Amino acid sequence: MSFELETAAHRDTLRRVAIDPVSRVEGHGKVTLLLDEAGHVKEARLHIVEFRGFEKFIQGRPYWEVPVMVQRLCGICPVSHHLAAAKALDPVVGAIPITATAEKIRRLMHYGQILQSHALHFFHLSSPDLLFGFESPVQQRNIVGVAAAYPEVARQGVLLRKFGQEVIRITAGKRVHGTGAVPGGVNKSLTPEDRALLLADADQMIAWSRDAVHLARRLHETNSALYDEFGLFRSQLFSLVRGDGAMDLYDGHLRLRDARGQIVKDNIPCADYGRHILEEVKSWSYMKFPFMEDQGPFKGWYKVGPLARVQNCDFIPTPLAEVERQDFIAHGEGEPVHAPLAYHWARMIEMLHAAEVIRDLLDDPDLLSANRMAEGQKRREGVGIIEAPRGTLIHHYQVGDDNLVSYCNLIVSTTHNNQAMNEAVRQVARRYLDGRQLTEGLLNHIEVAIRAFDPCLSCATHALGKMPLAVELLDADGSLVDRAVSGA
Repeated sequence: MSFELETAAHRDTLRRVAIDPVSRVEGHGKVTLLLDEAGHVKEARLHIVEFRGFEKFIQGRPYWEVPVMVQRLCGICPVSHHLAAAKALDPVVGAIPITATAEKIRRLMHYGQILQSHALHFFHLSSPDLLFGFESPVQQRNIVGVAAAYPEVARQGVLLRKFGQEVIRITAGKRVHGTGAVPGGVNKSLTPEDRALLLADADQMIAWSRDAVHLARRLHETNSALYDEFGLFRSQLFSLVRGDGAMDLYDGHLRLRDARGQIVKDNIPCADYGRHILEEVKSWSYMKFPFMEDQGPFKGWYKVGPLARVQNCDFIPTPLAEVERQDFIAHGEGEPVHAPLAYHWARMIEMLHAAEVIRDLLDDPDLLSANRMAEGQKRREGVGIIEAPRGTLIHHYQVGDDNLVSYCNLIVSTTHNNQAMNEAVRQVARRYLDGRQLTEGLLNHIEVAIRAFDPCLSCATHALGKMPLAVELLDADGSLVDRAVSGA
């Protein structure tokens, strides 16, 4: 923290450099660097500049609308919000537990989301940096450049995502912003034709996912001197795990490991998340900074997502992904792997796991059953936690006697990683930009560090930040009619 505190008294004398917007991520964000006369980096911050007030305007809506409404947070990971909200509202209709058919269809939907999102991020957004180099020509660093130089890699990436989107379409009704999950279960089962369609390509998806793991691993090991140190910092790891310690991206209990790999907290029920996690607000971002309450904001932060999950679980319950996980763990030589660029390797292991889970689920006859809904004694509160592609996602609702939502709290994956992303930005700025003439390629190093976390910046904005909000009203010819500023 001294890295920034030193600048407080001299901020007006420093030169400001902005990366605005951060590219090849979902949502809008920017990075600001403060440099002294010699070009030394005195401050580096990731700012989330979008504003979305979902936690407020959900209030007063009927609870059954919520799973469809909240997924409008994002067009990349809507399934994650859709399912987390449905899980949180299952207790409200007394569906504890939901039926086997409903859970398996939701799982199929969720792992389809994991597969398509991981494929999108690795192949479309990150592979240009990894395949061509961080300072390669900017015109080449995109999916079109990948398709020209590595056509089979690009083809497999596109078709992997397409398959995941088909899983979502079949289970949720639409590829984006579907309606399949409802409080208490799901509103449709699979048909034999749906299952046959997915089974036709399932084995190929497993093979291509395995190839993707090997590509990510080869890139990491070939460039280990760079990849193992780039943006390196150490932190705690946080995720869901299954009751037996296995990776489970849909359900489980919460577990926290320290930076050396020792379990600090375990068997935390999802409903008790609020007893452990607090969020700090800072004036320069709409995104909050979560931390473990008993450790405080300076020591209690952590990272989530594939890098945390692959190392926080005791094993992955699908055979091919577990073999790859063991090789990943071995790379750390007895210590957790903390390098941000290792996220890509871990992400492809999870994509392989998702492909295996999908293939196994498709053989389950419960997917075709009409036993889709459950009900029981109603409650007025529920917490739903799943592992979204980017990390742990928390939805918490309270519902009044009138069936209207009276309280909503969302802690999304990218918010959990807020401090971690800022740490990576600082480390890269210190190592690669300090005292040097800034170029587009050098500034892209900052973006590479952010992209490693696969942030969803629109999901991470929060209604209660203190960042100034300016609203301008323009007439038809673009002239300013009125302007209001809040929080300046």
